[in-house]
Amino acid sequence: MSAPSMPSNDAARHVPVMLAEVLEALAPRAGERFIDGTFGAGGYTKAILDAAPGVRVLAIDRDRTAISNGMALVEAMKGRLTLVEDRFSNLDELAPMLGEGGVDGTVLDIGVSSMQLDEAERGFSFRRDGPLDMRMSSEGPSAADLVATLPEETLARIFFVLGEERRANALARAIVTDRAKEPFTRTMQLADLCGRVIRSKPGDIHPATRAFQALRIAVNGELDELGEALLAAERVLKAGGRLAIVTFHSLEDRIVKTFFADRTRSQAGGSRHAPVTAVPPATFIQTHRAAVAASPAEAEANPRARSAKLRFAIRSEAPARNTGTSFLGLPDMKLQSGRSR
Repeated sequence: MSAPSMPSNDAARHVPVMLAEVLEALAPRAGERFIDGTFGAGGYTKAILDAAPGVRVLAIDRDRTAISNGMALVEAMKGRLTLVEDRFSNLDELAPMLGEGGVDGTVLDIGVSSMQLDEAERGFSFRRDGPLDMRMSSEGPSAADLVATLPEETLARIFFVLGEERRANALARAIVTDRAKEPFTRTMQLADLCGRVIRSKPGDIHPATRAFQALRIAVNGELDELGEALLAAERVLKAGGRLAIVTFHSLEDRIVKTFFADRTRSQAGGSRHAPVTAVPPATFIQTHRAAVAASPAEAEANPRARSAKLRFAIRSEAPARNTGTSFLGLPDMKLQSGRSR
């Protein structure tokens, strides 16, 4: 397989993480059909299209800017690329745009893109001042809305569960105290507060890292989206189809790991203390159960790759299981608004 050429426009500045490993997992062959659930700057999509003749891709992104920037690639691919503004949790509803009969591969790159981080006005970055937004689309409440309205207890839970922030209670308390004097509307306001509350030493991550991660996940419902997307991928992949997921923190990776552990298990459970429970046939086969990390060279060249993990599996012939996402252990944040104190 020849090395895929990269786009010469804005996408060239945003190299997708673990591209070679993702392509190896997806193994595109001539005439196959793929779904890229997180189009971003188009890196994975372009590489898949270049990997074999006649490959077609349905690419999805909820970010309108990404869709707009990708239109040149749609035109260049002359009918082989369909680009849709939507959530990747709806990928099974969109799959018929590729035709009937299922798809041969699906890839998801979970989390915020470097392109979004680079745009201060999107409010994702604690290193660039901009509106405290963090929405991947223009719908729903922003990070500023959550910070302004959620009770202290809910904010603390968001920071602790979604950001794994040990100073979650102190941070939530400081936010509620400060917002009574002045609303949080800018990213640097919140980043400065995190710097005051969360102690750090030279070499530590930025004090605002976990808080910003937590708010971003809450604003966009990212963990619920991931759970629904995994079930949707199970429904649309044909036998032999490949599913590749790239995650960037332990919360995401734990969900993917749990999904594959459940879907590759086919033996009945039980013990002398509990009855045997029937297990449906495995819907996926894993040839490599451990997560794959970025190479040392890539991690050195691209800081975003340092925390990246790739997990992948092959769809079996068993029918998709008719289950919800409860087995994934997704946290329930219950984001009711209402001021406290």
